[in-house]
Amino acid sequence: MSQPYDRVFNFSAGPCTLPVGVLEQARDEMLNCRGAGMSVMEMSHRSKAYESIIERAEADLRALLGIPEGYRVLFLQGGASLQFTMLPMAFLGEGRSADYVVTGSWGEKAVEAACLEGNVQTIFSGKATNYDRVPDLGGLSRSPGAEYLHFTSNETIQGVEFAGDPGGLGVPVVCDMSSDILSRPCDVSKYSLIYAGAQKNMGPAGVVVVIVADEMLGRQRPNRPPMLDYRLQAEHKSLYNTPPCYSIYICGLVFQWLLDLGGLEGMNRINREKADAIYAAIDGSGGYYKGHAQLGSRSIMNITFTLADPDLTDRFVSEAKTQGLDGLKGHRSVGGVRASIYNAFPLEGCQALAAFMREFAAKNG
Repeated sequence: MSQPYDRVFNFSAGPCTLPVGVLEQARDEMLNCRGAGMSVMEMSHRSKAYESIIERAEADLRALLGIPEGYRVLFLQGGASLQFTMLPMAFLGEGRSADYVVTGSWGEKAVEAACLEGNVQTIFSGKATNYDRVPDLGGLSRSPGAEYLHFTSNETIQGVEFAGDPGGLGVPVVCDMSSDILSRPCDVSKYSLIYAGAQKNMGPAGVVVVIVADEMLGRQRPNRPPMLDYRLQAEHKSLYNTPPCYSIYICGLVFQWLLDLGGLEGMNRINREKADAIYAAIDGSGGYYKGHAQLGSRSIMNITFTLADPDLTDRFVSEAKTQGLDGLKGHRSVGGVRASIYNAFPLEGCQALAAFMREFAAKNG
């Protein structure tokens, strides 16, 4: 099955596949972006030309997510991994604590960083079963006086995902949405702070989006280092220093692409159809393939599974690559196969993988 420009189906966990139309527009605007006479990479971030790019990106993101009044949108550097440190630096410290829900490897890393800044209570960990499920957040016992509750909405390595937004927790909710933001509708009002690295569903690496409530900003500790100060970044509208201009520009093009598709309701329908095609091949294999995540916790972004004979995994991955199905090797902590099918990944690639899985099982079963 051929793709434009002889592109492969890229199942890599990140950076993500980008829409071909976005790449074509970026190509066409590379030397002279919208009459500015220069590339976005050459623009002053203080110029009117770039100001229009970052303002349009924020406006389109607000439209996609229905971000209510009283929330700031920040485009920062360092990816989600820096947020693991920036968040507790801002809101923890002596005498303060936070609750963390750990459903995979990225949640683990968030806890490691937060423990350096304050008192962290892990109120759920799925480590005992190698992170194969997510809990009901409302059913967890929480720490009195916690500054916030942190969870990761989708774990890319283990392939587990929360199906919806939390509600009625009685504590500020902070969420790392790096790998499923914009894949489905989201009620931003349920959260006090959302952060997401761009390189899964929004654009290239180099920028992290932070959506933070004004009320949460008001609770930040004073005298934070300038580059790690949410309030300062908000006051300067993400332009305190030179931001990752080109990455933000590409994110803006992706936001426009999503709006043209009909927004997140339409994207969610497409994503579920894509995931269903692969899960059907797993569930219909008679045990030849086994999904890692429990049924109620399956991710629609990262599908993880093993083969009944693990010695065939390398053959599966290498033969798939000859069919233009690239990046399928699973993470070492889970093994097997991982198919990452973020927003811009085409349905045809999921159908091609499902067909290959059936053929491979028939030949090697």
